[in-house]
Amino acid sequence: MERREKKSEHRKRKRKPENDKSLQLLQLADADTIFSLLLAAIHNSDTPSSLTLIKKCLIKLKPTFLSQNQNPNPILSLLPFLLTSKSAEIVCYSAEIVGALSLYSLELNEQVGLDGEIVKSLVLALGNWKKRRVLMAACNAVLDMATTPVARQYLLRFFALENLMSGFLQVPKSSVTQVSLCTLDDETVDGGSFACLKIGFEDDELPVLLLTASIILINSCNIELLGKIPRNLSETFLAFLKNLWAEVHNQILLANTMKSSQEGQFVMSNIRVNNLAESIFRLSMNSSEVATTLPVEVVKRSIFGLTKSSFENFMLSHWEASPFLIRKLSRALNEKDDVFSSFIESLGLVETDPSFLSSILRNLVSCFPIASDELDVLSFLKEVRNILGCPIIYHQDIRVLRTERKTKREVHFFQESLDSCCKKDCQFFNIDDFLKCEEAYKEGYTVALRGMEFRFKCIAAIANGLASIFGQPSVGVNMYLTPPNSQGLARHFDDHCVFVFQLFGTKQWTVFSQPNVQLPRLYGPDRLHDAEVENSVTKCRKILLKEGDILYIPRGVLHEACTDNGGPNESTACSLHLTLGIEVEPPFEWEGFAHVALCCWNQRQPQDAPSSESVLEFLDVISVNLLHVAIGLIGDSDPTFRKACLVGAMSLPSDTSYRLDQNQKTIFSYLINKIDRESRFMDALRIIEVAMQKNEDPFQRIRWLRLLNADGETTEHDWNLSFMEASKLFPLCVEHKDEAEEAFMHVKSRFCDEVLFGDVLDRYKLLLDKYRKARKQYMNGMISLQCTS
Repeated sequence: MERREKKSEHRKRKRKPENDKSLQLLQLADADTIFSLLLAAIHNSDTPSSLTLIKKCLIKLKPTFLSQNQNPNPILSLLPFLLTSKSAEIVCYSAEIVGALSLYSLELNEQVGLDGEIVKSLVLALGNWKKRRVLMAACNAVLDMATTPVARQYLLRFFALENLMSGFLQVPKSSVTQVSLCTLDDETVDGGSFACLKIGFEDDELPVLLLTASIILINSCNIELLGKIPRNLSETFLAFLKNLWAEVHNQILLANTMKSSQEGQFVMSNIRVNNLAESIFRLSMNSSEVATTLPVEVVKRSIFGLTKSSFENFMLSHWEASPFLIRKLSRALNEKDDVFSSFIESLGLVETDPSFLSSILRNLVSCFPIASDELDVLSFLKEVRNILGCPIIYHQDIRVLRTERKTKREVHFFQESLDSCCKKDCQFFNIDDFLKCEEAYKEGYTVALRGMEFRFKCIAAIANGLASIFGQPSVGVNMYLTPPNSQGLARHFDDHCVFVFQLFGTKQWTVFSQPNVQLPRLYGPDRLHDAEVENSVTKCRKILLKEGDILYIPRGVLHEACTDNGGPNESTACSLHLTLGIEVEPPFEWEGFAHVALCCWNQRQPQDAPSSESVLEFLDVISVNLLHVAIGLIGDSDPTFRKACLVGAMSLPSDTSYRLDQNQKTIFSYLINKIDRESRFMDALRIIEVAMQKNEDPFQRIRWLRLLNADGETTEHDWNLSFMEASKLFPLCVEHKDEAEEAFMHVKSRFCDEVLFGDVLDRYKLLLDKYRKARKQYMNGMISLQCTS
């Protein structure tokens, strides 16, 4: 018995020195030795002593590894096992190593990020919401990894974002999150420093880390990845971000910022104001809950009433031809038919009292314009991300102006802001500016607010419905508040058709006779000559719009309006109206339809790759190029080519849809006959020559044709597409003029003989759907950033 006890004591004495020996060896170990010790300890990881050794190795590893710059591969191979350990301490230490490696160099960051096993194990650690220390360590590691695009993409691939968002929603947070803005260095909220504002929270660090990491990854997602976020998770997280945004936006307007040295009790995040705005925009783009569309029949009934003949009469006699007045009484409206009733009620407008202006304006952010043919909204975000979500900007979002009675010229209340905007310096509005708008109103200035369809859900729904009626991608909406005895905009014409909805008060409109039949193009250089203006003002029509009335004014028709009713027994009052503009963009004019038809026909032709550099191999391609130019020339002079194409419209009732369809086919036949008769080789060639002399692209105006591809990818100039570079095309045409002209005439003749209306419809509607999808994404994102209901 005594001998066995001594033997047991001897075994204990033998084990202890071995453990001490490993720990002593660790003190002077290099990375290779640490790897060997770790490997041995992992092999026996169930014993307490092995766990202790693993922890000590990990503590030692980080500074040793970084200082000696050793090969990371052995250690990296162990990290997936260590990150999934049952020991919270081991997971934390391992996550710290991942973070340290990620920050050490760009190469190491990408190597860690590209290791799928490490990333998967780290993402699993993010799901451990009940162990605060593990979650914090894993979140810090993600933030360190996310400093490179490669690592961010791998984190997204293995669903790190979902775990981060879920973790943020799961961890305890204070019921009311106090927010403060911090400026960097000596910046202020004014001028271009908007992007320098950082958000601080009066809360503990963990929610801030999770929120920061979530925002970074959200802003790294493409459309496909955003669509993979579970809907309930996305909507819940978005709701929190929007509540946070409301507080942040209010702090910006109040200019409540502190310097870095004043942070004090706040946990300062790395989230900047524009980062938060971008996340809200991205999560909202494809949401079905933001901007809806009113049924076409509801919008049509609200404008034209219950009778089918009224709408049919409008389409056949007045659309893009002459003004049309629709009285409220003639429409027999009730509350359910008035699509604007909810918007009017939300304003709380009282006659001659502009106090509602400040409450509206302070809730709005600037809506930066997106190029008409930009269908990649994420590309747009890259351009504006530094100032996305900023307060409204003068001239871009709001104008405050009046027309002087004697000079008939417009005067701006914020003239300095207008001058600054012309110099490309953004002038953000603040609380004081909103109050000045009320002062300006009392002095006779009209307040004009642009982009209402991007600011109010109810307006967006109406605009979308109206766009569907006329087969266009979108409709723009402006609001005008004019005080009594005043005129806002001077006499002018628009490059788009407008429906004027008189919401409150009355307004006297003067609509002049149309001086010519040429429809002005959207953003085009068209201007009326003085002689035409003088001639038109001699013939005019006076129309007094009352509440509920609607006035249609075609593009190109001169008009002006004021709140001086002029009647001896009538008192003047303020006026509030909305203009809904049907902006006919180039692809959706009839000229655009003709270009689509030529592309569709050309792509149906057999096209083998050229076998040589001979010009004869390129003659058909050259001819299609020139025919596109020729169609553009005809469109510059023929008003039918400028008219809105209604092929994509959902506007007429079933008993009149046949007439609309026949009308579209008749117009198409007219276009093809016109192209056949008037397309000339030399005219098109001269346009190419002039463009080359000006160093311009002769195909710039139809660059949107690249969007016709079914897969949505854009394409560069190539031999078998509809375009060649002018620098290649022109010399070939000049050198081989006779052959090129003969080929042009042959291609033109074949196109005009073979093209069919039905063959173009699907591609045209596909293009329209692409435009509508991009506009809907932009609209959803912008509406979510407004702090309106």
